[in-house]
Amino acid sequence: MNGLEPMDSLEPIDGLEPIDSLEPINSLEPIKGRESSRLLVIACGALAREIVWLQKLNGWSQMDLQCLDAELHNRPKLIPQKLRQKIEQYRSQYQHIFVAYGDCGTGGEIDRVIAEAGESIERLPGAHCYSFYAGEQDFTQMAERELGTFYLTDFLVEHFDRLVIKGLKLDLYPELRDQYFANYRLVTYLSQRQDADLVVRAERAAEFLGLEFSHKHSGYGDLEKGLKEQILQIIESE
Repeated sequence: MNGLEPMDSLEPIDGLEPIDSLEPINSLEPIKGRESSRLLVIACGALAREIVWLQKLNGWSQMDLQCLDAELHNRPKLIPQKLRQKIEQYRSQYQHIFVAYGDCGTGGEIDRVIAEAGESIERLPGAHCYSFYAGEQDFTQMAERELGTFYLTDFLVEHFDRLVIKGLKLDLYPELRDQYFANYRLVTYLSQRQDADLVVRAERAAEFLGLEFSHKHSGYGDLEKGLKEQILQIIESE
């Protein structure tokens, strides 16, 4: 496949255990009663590694994490109901819940789910992970400069083979590539970590898609900012 190597595995970061699958993550123990001193983060599985890393880096012991399947990235219409079920499952146990999703192609349905659930539930700003990684203003400027841009994050680079090539069945029907990406000109890799190997793999992904390549190191952007704000609220309420 144009020299593109499979990108299905996640390697450890500084002592973190690898996250080897796209399955939902459950880091919770059963809780009796409603917990007011802890924050439950319900996140897209594509953010799991980044959130675990930020939690470890900042010592956020007040935070628990639940992740929905990262493969919902390709089926956004399923996200709202899955999110609703997760909120209903834990609403009685947590006073504070934070949804680590943007709108993510749901047409406002995630916001409707949050509104239904009542107070003390917020989500990340922006339309999608590219927006909150880059920052809404910077992302808007990038999008306006080149409308035909396909964005990658660390997670999407590492799982390009599974989520893009196999997810869009380009391995079985390579002719679909030019149909799917006919209106794209550029691949922009928004990196969270400083990793030269990931940059090379992102360049290979762009080559596979027949598109030009650019790289911007965004770090964790509004993901880190949003989580910090939620943790501060927990600390101040104690």
